[in-house]
Amino acid sequence: MAQIRFIQPDGTENVVEIADSGTSVMLAAIRNGISGIDAECGGCLDCATCHVYVEEGASGLLAPPQPEELELLGSVAAPRKSNSRLSCQLKLPPSITSLIVHIPEAQS
Repeated sequence: MAQIRFIQPDGTENVVEIADSGTSVMLAAIRNGISGIDAECGGCLDCATCHVYVEEGASGLLAPPQPEELELLGSVAAPRKSNSRLSCQLKLPPSITSLIVHIPEAQS
């Protein structure tokens, strides 16, 4: 079982446990009522409303973004950073038991 810690712009935190490593960070957020992840397209890689900032240091443990994700990251509402990712594309590999993501102040 893995944990995802969602940190809101005001610093409040929510921890979600996921049993299936195939669950995306976006789906874990939606299923657990995490605010700030709009996910308007439902995870079809068609919008950029599930933008998150992955905690520094964890980026190298995750699969790198594919060209389609990089293209959509160019249209995020909040500032794009080097650790910006679309949470619909983030799945925790079995080797990761915890991940911290920061939710930006705006999604659209």
